[in-house]
Amino acid sequence: MKDLKPVFVDSVDKIDPKYWEILDCGANVYYTPEFLKAFETANPDIDFTYIIILEGEEPVAFANTQLVSISVKTITKNIKMSAWLKRAINWLLSTYRIKILFVGNVFLSGEYGTFLRQDKNKIVTFNAIAKAVRSLSRSKRMHGIFVKDFKEDSLYITNHLEDHDYAIMQVEPNMIIHLNAEWKTFEDYKTALKSKYRVKANKADSTSQLLQAKLFTDIDVSTYKDELQALYENTIANANFNAQVLNLNTYINLKEIYHDKFIVKGYFLEGKLVGFLSAMVNQENLDAHFIGLDYSLNKEYAIYPRILNDYVRLGIELGSKRINLGRTASELKTTLGAQPEDLSCYFKHKRKFVNRLIKPFTSNIKIKSYKQHLPFKT
Repeated sequence: MKDLKPVFVDSVDKIDPKYWEILDCGANVYYTPEFLKAFETANPDIDFTYIIILEGEEPVAFANTQLVSISVKTITKNIKMSAWLKRAINWLLSTYRIKILFVGNVFLSGEYGTFLRQDKNKIVTFNAIAKAVRSLSRSKRMHGIFVKDFKEDSLYITNHLEDHDYAIMQVEPNMIIHLNAEWKTFEDYKTALKSKYRVKANKADSTSQLLQAKLFTDIDVSTYKDELQALYENTIANANFNAQVLNLNTYINLKEIYHDKFIVKGYFLEGKLVGFLSAMVNQENLDAHFIGLDYSLNKEYAIYPRILNDYVRLGIELGSKRINLGRTASELKTTLGAQPEDLSCYFKHKRKFVNRLIKPFTSNIKIKSYKQHLPFKT
């Protein structure tokens, strides 16, 4: 390959339209300028930078980055340590915030941050991205770099980040349901379940029968934006780790652009919105995005189990081959037939000395174990 050079832009609108055509990445919705702009315009507090790697005048790779500020409490929440030490650290550093450059989409779970052209040497082009990220980090006031969410079959490319002093770490897997083409209805799916798990699915539906479900239109998303935001923030407050709060004006943008391809479904109880799901149709996949719910009502009305059932319903109705239920609640998702898709990330502190100190610790971070249920008949 000829010499590769990076181009840095701070807005999707500044990317030459011909670059998208040459990269030919638009089949995946997450690498389209429309999708990226929906996030950029709705989240002005985030510092977005897009990296294009050029060979001569031709693009060969793309990377999406965001610089975000994270509280120390957010980080310690997901690290195993004694309760007294966690309290002490949170108290001493309660006002301290750490700036992290995310390479990848901080709001998505999956390999959606870097795109490498199929007809080029991927190890070489990814190495060019790594060098570009290093150059970008030198121009920003920040503490560390987090390169996120690579599947196992990409590690032969991305493990070269270890040559750039990154530490590899495993994160919670995406939970994937592979849909049988013979399932034309939710009843077909339930018929394939063992009795124990079929009872569980039925219970979720019966317990939630007082909920009124509604597929949201563009207007509905705008009308209920504040309620959606509150339910979403209530949910991420209960999550083990969440790097950044998404402004759900993003959903208004996505719904206006993608219409039926971007799904928002609301759940009402006596006229009040008490939960929602969101999802994107991406080729043959249905990808779960953020949810929100009123946890004080969850036990009585099974809001979350109903949401999971409805993701399966939507996937079957849309003729999807896979449903990506994302991270968290891994064991519960296995009761619906989800299987883990392992993901690896890489972290590097900007300061070499600090990076050497924390590298062994970072590499030894362990994800929570869970029981893998096998709900389908054999």
